[in-house]
Amino acid sequence: MANRTINLAVLLESTDGEDGVEDLFAVVQMPSMLPRFIALPATSGERTFVMLEDVIKEHIALLFSDSAVVEAACFRITRNADITLDEDVEDILKEIQKELKNRRKKGDIVRLEIEDKMSHTMQMTLRDWLMLTDADIYAVDGPIDATCFGELYHLPDCDHLRYAPLAPQIPRDLLGVQDIFQAIAQRDIMLFHPYESFDPMVQFIHQAANDADVFAIKQTLYRVSGNSPIVSALKRAAENGKQVTVILELKARFDEANNIEWAKRLEESGCHVIYGLVELKTHSKIALVVRKEGDRLRRYVHLGTGNYNDTTARIYTDISMFTAREDIGDDATAFFNFLTGCREPSSVPSWKEICTAPHGLKDKFLALIQNEINQSTPEKPGRIIAKMNSLTNKDIIKALYQASNASVQIDLIVRGICCLRPGRPGVSENIRVSSIIGPQLEHSRIFYFQNGGDELLYLSSADWMTRNLENRVEILFPVVQENLKDRLKHILDIHLSDNVNRYILASSGLYRKVRLQGNDMPLASQLYFYEEACRHAAGSHATSIPYIPVTLET
Repeated sequence: MANRTINLAVLLESTDGEDGVEDLFAVVQMPSMLPRFIALPATSGERTFVMLEDVIKEHIALLFSDSAVVEAACFRITRNADITLDEDVEDILKEIQKELKNRRKKGDIVRLEIEDKMSHTMQMTLRDWLMLTDADIYAVDGPIDATCFGELYHLPDCDHLRYAPLAPQIPRDLLGVQDIFQAIAQRDIMLFHPYESFDPMVQFIHQAANDADVFAIKQTLYRVSGNSPIVSALKRAAENGKQVTVILELKARFDEANNIEWAKRLEESGCHVIYGLVELKTHSKIALVVRKEGDRLRRYVHLGTGNYNDTTARIYTDISMFTAREDIGDDATAFFNFLTGCREPSSVPSWKEICTAPHGLKDKFLALIQNEINQSTPEKPGRIIAKMNSLTNKDIIKALYQASNASVQIDLIVRGICCLRPGRPGVSENIRVSSIIGPQLEHSRIFYFQNGGDELLYLSSADWMTRNLENRVEILFPVVQENLKDRLKHILDIHLSDNVNRYILASSGLYRKVRLQGNDMPLASQLYFYEEACRHAAGSHATSIPYIPVTLET
């Protein structure tokens, strides 16, 4: 049975009149080539649809002429999509290609979704047939696989029901800039996607590919678009005689086939392609350009929280930074030397500014939390604000509980899974957890530590998840330029002031939506950031959306 396909489980009763004949069980796979929503003739100006599974159920008896249909209900299985490779595998690319052929129908089943109206008898039949437990069964109140509603999103003449599309703006740090290298050499530059355009990152690699003074380009790639302009630029750079090294993670789940194709094309163009490490996923987002300027070599580095994907950069919120700082350049060089095998695998570089997983990043976060504990008093409490996708690592959670008990005031902005319970007396009463759910997918990772007034701010490719901190190659990097630190604090401040798309996690584990109170002005953080980007791009700094800030001071 194929992974994540919609099927109908059918319970049949024999009609041949024989006593003692057992009921029969059948499975009908829904045709994936047909739409899930079938339009009916319009009446009185309304659009009416019937779902494909309902049509099949209505006529399911036509398939079983010798039996009576007792019940028909939808279900879907999910198979484990992880690819596990032996450490002594000789050819990662060939091994992954082989595993991809097996994954769709041979991966272990880890979940069974069923219609909530399915009978207990049918549930137990499916459970036993698929060799699952009760804990693996999820009853769905509504259509299984809600992505089908995407079909309705694209209906014509419904613009009034859709979010207005964002037109990414020129980044405020690059207004009027013609030469991106010259701009980076003068100061660190920050980009905030999707409100600010991803084009400068593409321009960075394109300009490097065509610049006669550029010697080398090194970059990690985790997920790239189907027609990636960055990959095109890397290919052209190699064809122009530059040394191009790409760490291309073939094990990026569900992007394996796409990445294999890109790996082949990059190699054909003369790029040196490293397929990542067998036992670890390379999830870091970093690019290094080495350029000759006069009698010296200058290194330009780009680091970010999101993938080098021009498509998702219009949907996901991410923050990235360009820098030409020597210490970051040294670390970037050591990072690529380490991953490409220029150092012994057991020899982890001594970093100057960055920190990496799986060696050191979790300890760094624990040390930063402990530092807040050490400096915190009831009169002058410490302060931590952390924004991420998910929080699951139990060591980090325990450290945050200890910080809460030391009067440290903690705000966590966690879009997805959060295994920490806030607001529990004696455990987490000084911890608050928010989740921003809006038109854009919150993807950036930002970490703020008050540090006794000498504030520390970091960006990272990693969430506070065990898989990120212990089983992946990740990067944490500091933001030290004062205007960029102020900007990150502003971003956190606006998120914590959102009263339109923010949810609060209660100590019970349930979320409640923040509601407007009295004369409160609505503040949707994502819309605010977009309008702010538009104002800067237009050269105006006037504030058109008032808000009441949640101060970073305690």
